[in-house]
Amino acid sequence: MACTVARSSARWIATVLSSSGHRRACPPLLSSAVQSLSKLSGRRVWTAVTLRGTTALSPCSRVVCKMSFHTSCPARKQDFYQILGVPRSATQKEIKKAYYQMAKKYHPDTNKDDPRAKEKFAQLAEAYEVLSDEAKRKQYDTYGSAGFDGGQAGAGHQQYWGRGSSIDPEELFRKIFGEFSGARGFGDFNAVFDQPQEYVMELTFAQAAKGVHKEMTVHLEDTCQRCGGRGHEPGSQVQHCGSCSGTGMETVNTGPFVMRSTCRRCGGRGSVITSPCTACRGTGQTKQRRTVTVPVPAGIEDGQTVRMPVEKKEIFITFRVQKSPIFRRDGADIHSDVTISVAQAILGGTVRAQGLHENIDLSIPSGVQDDQRIRLSGKGIPRVSGYGYGDHYVHVKIKIPKMLTDRQRALMMSFAEDESDVEGTVNGVSSSSAGKRSTGN
Repeated sequence: MACTVARSSARWIATVLSSSGHRRACPPLLSSAVQSLSKLSGRRVWTAVTLRGTTALSPCSRVVCKMSFHTSCPARKQDFYQILGVPRSATQKEIKKAYYQMAKKYHPDTNKDDPRAKEKFAQLAEAYEVLSDEAKRKQYDTYGSAGFDGGQAGAGHQQYWGRGSSIDPEELFRKIFGEFSGARGFGDFNAVFDQPQEYVMELTFAQAAKGVHKEMTVHLEDTCQRCGGRGHEPGSQVQHCGSCSGTGMETVNTGPFVMRSTCRRCGGRGSVITSPCTACRGTGQTKQRRTVTVPVPAGIEDGQTVRMPVEKKEIFITFRVQKSPIFRRDGADIHSDVTISVAQAILGGTVRAQGLHENIDLSIPSGVQDDQRIRLSGKGIPRVSGYGYGDHYVHVKIKIPKMLTDRQRALMMSFAEDESDVEGTVNGVSSSSAGKRSTGN
């Protein structure tokens, strides 16, 4: 309906101009007609009025106006949320993450053979530009894409995309994720998104429990030692870039979009390397070995990962802790066993037990039971994410002798005769009618 009104109004303007016979000055009529058309067209109709030729105005001269009219209804724009693949309830963090992943996927330098990648990359920039700003997002949620059409710029809305747009997808991407082109250009674009390198470090139980400074070898990208980071062979020269005329920037026409971005041939340097360095192949960076000292915090557990800065990069270190032949770990607590004799279990005493930091003289109470735990408060492992130490639990194990001397056997028989709370029988001992036990013949 809106398109029909716009087309009818355009024909009316043409009639007005035709009826004037181009004899009199037409600007007042044209202004009135255009204003009427604007009122009729509504906010969701695009109307283009193009003046071609030259208009000369004077009190006595004839006015020659060559006019052409074009009316159209814009194609329905894809929803910005759908472009980024996020729900309308998405947080700013989710929106930024989605843009990061999609822009990486559709960046023109990683999709040179896909003509649609540039358009998709531009759409992502438009969607992110709006949804990443809370005020613009609220306006978009209220009015939809019509609130950001170029034809609505005069109504107080900023034009966000299309010809003459203020958005440069490349500049937006660099603004958000940092200057990643550098001297290498977008040919090494994927290196920007490389995840930090991961390493595995083996630790003994004691090293993990007490903490240690341990050295390890890592491989990092660093300035090429052969060319000093310049990218060309020592003694060779670089040439002026003809693609960008040495400016480092190029203008790319991609269908309805015009983008100004870093020159893809020279990577923004304005010059071209004709003799790349044989060591770094022109990137100015090479992988180099570094020996770093890792401060392992006391109390680190098996499988835990820490992030550590190394020069200008970061690495992830996952720790593998060996099993201890003595201790068993339960968080910040440790468990161990101590073996005592029957006499120690019955009469009590002391026993020397191995602790985490030093040997301990452990007091054994009389009548201790097998597998009874004795707690040593604060003698465990430091808490990595808290304060203080865990506890050390010592499990008592009673050693039963397999061989007895004649005297030990006689004493045990006497002891068994006096026992009154035995369930069942004892070999070599029988119960008397008086309720006492006696040894058999």
